[in-house]
Amino acid sequence: MRLLKSLATGGLLALAALHAAAQAWPEKPVRLVVPFPAGSATDTVARTVGQQLQAALGQPFVVENKPGAGGNIAGAEVVRSAPDGYTLLFSSNSAVASNVALLKSVPYDPLKDFTPVAGVGQNMLVLMVKPGFPARTLAEFVAHAKTRPGQLNGGYGSSSSQVSIAMLNKLAGIDTAMVPYKGIPLAMTDVVGGTLDFTFVDLGNALAQARGGRLQAIAVTSEKRNALSPDWPAIAETVPGFDITAWFAVVGPANLPRPVVDKLHGAITAILEKPDAKERFASIGVAPMPMAPDRLKSFIASEIAKWQRLVKEANVQPE
Repeated sequence: MRLLKSLATGGLLALAALHAAAQAWPEKPVRLVVPFPAGSATDTVARTVGQQLQAALGQPFVVENKPGAGGNIAGAEVVRSAPDGYTLLFSSNSAVASNVALLKSVPYDPLKDFTPVAGVGQNMLVLMVKPGFPARTLAEFVAHAKTRPGQLNGGYGSSSSQVSIAMLNKLAGIDTAMVPYKGIPLAMTDVVGGTLDFTFVDLGNALAQARGGRLQAIAVTSEKRNALSPDWPAIAETVPGFDITAWFAVVGPANLPRPVVDKLHGAITAILEKPDAKERFASIGVAPMPMAPDRLKSFIASEIAKWQRLVKEANVQPE
């Protein structure tokens, strides 16, 4: 009886200590693991939110880029980490939704091995071509591609850009080669240099490239045009049925303490309402997507099903 009482007391004390630690979180720097390289849309949004979280919660939120395997490397690292709130995944849809359809093997279950924390934002991509490319509109791009089946090279650096190329091939009836990269900025660099013919770029980077005259924008992947670039048509205006958007969210490893989840979710939601954050998001083409943890879990489940459908429709074979 004394042993049982001692064990029970010890267990209660341990739970109390964990609860107190969760309530005091954060007491040291927090890692924000990003599945794509510096300069990607995910990285840019993560750094914007991280700076705001540091100001709100009093500890550094350090962005660590872990690109590769479409986000699986970063996702697996967070899944293996301690559920104490000091290692978080600042993810796009790749690591927690679309990889399930695009890869034969994912080293974690997105619905069981992560704790949803908060939705952050969503954005579109832009079809961009290399300097001197002999097409200024999507109709001209499609016509040019049809005269050169299999000869145009398109680079992709995320699930959204990969499926965008495959979907354009399928719906427009063209055949372009698909070249993988660890991130969209790397593919974009090769388009600027002329090694690639085209790629799909997040709206923020696309605006910067177009203003600098380095790349030519053809059309956006969302169903409708964007207010930041009203002269850029939607692909769907020429190729009906085309509609692809990307999104960002924060998740932690499974069993993240609820006090940590609530505190972090509250801070992120408050950031998304701040005028300066809204202005920064708008400048990079990101629309805020506030979402509570329970709603985010349901959203991820629906997105897994959505990307499975898109991958099947685009005839993408899992790797």
